[in-house]
Amino acid sequence: MTAAGDTLIRYHSARGRWVLLATVLGSSLAFIDATVVNIALPSIGSSLGADAAGLQWTVNGYALSLASLILLGGSLGDRYGRKRVFMIGVGWFAAASLLCGLAPSIELLIGARVLQGIGGALLTPGALAILEASFARDDRARAIGAWSGLGGIGGALGPFLGGWLVEAGSWRYIFLINVPVALLVLLVAARHVPESRNPAAARHFDIAGIVTGAIGLGGLTYGFTAWPARGPGDPVVLLSLAVGVAGLVAFVLVERRSPQPMVPLEIFRHRAFAGANLVTLLVYAANGGVFFLFVINLQVVAGFSPLAAGTAMLPATVLMLLLSARSGALGQRIGPRIPMTAGPLICAVALLMMAMIGAGASYLTDVLPAVIILGLGLSALVAPLTATALGSLDDAHAGIASGVNNAVARAAGLLSVAILPLAAGLGAGSLTVADQLHPVYRNAMLICAGLMVVGAALAFVLIPNRLAEHPPSPSFCDPCSPPVLSREPAESRPV
Repeated sequence: MTAAGDTLIRYHSARGRWVLLATVLGSSLAFIDATVVNIALPSIGSSLGADAAGLQWTVNGYALSLASLILLGGSLGDRYGRKRVFMIGVGWFAAASLLCGLAPSIELLIGARVLQGIGGALLTPGALAILEASFARDDRARAIGAWSGLGGIGGALGPFLGGWLVEAGSWRYIFLINVPVALLVLLVAARHVPESRNPAAARHFDIAGIVTGAIGLGGLTYGFTAWPARGPGDPVVLLSLAVGVAGLVAFVLVERRSPQPMVPLEIFRHRAFAGANLVTLLVYAANGGVFFLFVINLQVVAGFSPLAAGTAMLPATVLMLLLSARSGALGQRIGPRIPMTAGPLICAVALLMMAMIGAGASYLTDVLPAVIILGLGLSALVAPLTATALGSLDDAHAGIASGVNNAVARAAGLLSVAILPLAAGLGAGSLTVADQLHPVYRNAMLICAGLMVVGAALAFVLIPNRLAEHPPSPSFCDPCSPPVLSREPAESRPV
């Protein structure tokens, strides 16, 4: 057993760059596949003879299994090794992607997409947990900032790559291309990523927690996803939401009484951790609504082409790539409260500007200024927010902290896409008719701006100027891993 503080990687080291590459590419697999399949849906429908329900489940099957099991992925990493679970998730995702690319029918494609979501649930929390457990404390915010910026580039380029693959070849290529990328991630991770886990974590599965948590998240995810198509009074929607609420209530009761819980509820007693996740819920709900409706509004109301609408957000992505690591370092130096308060307020200004984008809008004068301001706000916010959610707990809980924060962010985005058009007044209207969409879009942007302002207020009240210093937690380190740099001089370390 080796103390975690004796085996931490420095951000600027060669090994630090390899660890960052493995986690960015691995998590990008899951992020991109959550959206890129939308581009291929028309081709999938024509190729496999799928109806609307089949195409909907091609999207929802992935989101459902990912959201339902992502907490389990973080908990397993803490228990059995973050590197091990991350690599299992990457390998699982690659195998499921191969099945997707070879699927001869829509039913088999849906099944393979569900398997993809399981792989994503294993690898997604592991990526952030590896950064939290592997890098020296002084470098973690910078590493997470770089991960956020580089991951944003992957998320932005994914739809363009997917569109090109569909037009140049076949929809199957958007899944098959995952296989060589996953193999590269496995090679880099096996050679350069150190193993770590929480030796105090229970070695037995919390079966009741796993089942109730999956039922709760799955029920809510499916209910709100089905809401727009079926309507709020549909029995399937009502039953799904009821099951979801009952599942989450049961999950809390089970975890409170379990001697070996999957999610130790005492972690929410940490004010900074609870506050960071509340801010995540509001901010990612706003982001989910913006990124869903903004591109549709540009096409349907403003008359932009799909390519022009798809590239509209690129300046924000570039700003995140350039500034996220610096923002993480700034948050480390001055504390997270200021950037986590200022970031959402800057985003709110951008959303107020976006609300005014209508028919005949010019990209240079109407769209670009709002996109740049949004990029600055997200650059200030995302890295300190993520670093606070992970850094407010000790290193032993890195996996579950990442799993909880990822689950909150993904649930917020899913619920926002389902609820926001209804809350903005869509009713029985259509998102593809300009006269019906524009007032809904304007109201939705105002609602999202309000969510950002409330998020900023919560950050100011709940996030401390400085995170408490946690003593180095004992952490299993794989003796077969390559040596890592220490933050202490050799003569000061115990022999």
